[in-house]
Amino acid sequence: MTVGADVFLDTNILIYAALGQEDEQHRFETARRIVLMEDYCTSSQVLAEFYVNVQKKGTPPLTAERAAEWVRVLARKPCQPVDAEVVRSGVALSRRYQISYWDGAILAAAERLGAHTVYTEDLSHGQSYGSVRVINPFK
Repeated sequence: MTVGADVFLDTNILIYAALGQEDEQHRFETARRIVLMEDYCTSSQVLAEFYVNVQKKGTPPLTAERAAEWVRVLARKPCQPVDAEVVRSGVALSRRYQISYWDGAILAAAERLGAHTVYTEDLSHGQSYGSVRVINPFK
């Protein structure tokens, strides 16, 4: 399934965009620019992780209502459900590249949506994992 968005956003990019902290100004500005300007896609895993984490992190964290509003807006972009095929592919990628299942599922969802790039801090910057290349936009 190809959706046309070339970039897949991992959870941490969305968290920085939502929770801009003074000590993380560079990350906030970069993440906010990506969310506002890029044509991106994501997954249900990312949206769920985002919802949970923005209510725990940040000074102050987001309220449940504000976090839900962010999810509603982010879900307007192409969003890959975590179905059995994504889980199987995530498992295979995690084993092949010796990464966590969760990172494997991110790569599998990006691949399934036809994204060529994943923006994340969690994997090796510049490395290709199958058809998907990882970029840390904060470097």
